[in-house]
Amino acid sequence: MLDKLLGGMTEKQEEMKARLADELVEASVEDGAITVVASANRQIRDISIDSDKLDVTDVERVQDLLVVAINEVLEIAAEREAAEAQSMISDMIPPGLGGLFGMNKD
Repeated sequence: MLDKLLGGMTEKQEEMKARLADELVEASVEDGAITVVASANRQIRDISIDSDKLDVTDVERVQDLLVVAINEVLEIAAEREAAEAQSMISDMIPPGLGGLFGMNKD
């Protein structure tokens, strides 16, 4: 019964991973001085540094801002991934049983 209830979970997880890999999120610091782009499955795709907005010779400052931007984009990606996982789980629960799992499924 549990197999039937959760049937296709592995396939749905793989589909979710593929969707998240294609979805990009972005974070910028210092008015766009550094921008980091990641997939929603938390893989960094691009980092850009605008030398007109940031003194790139100040290595310590660049490093600090990179850490902030990377942490921010990874947080956004994790939130997106969690929302997608919640949606997937909610879609798998038959109508009327959501309350059993602490979810409200209409």
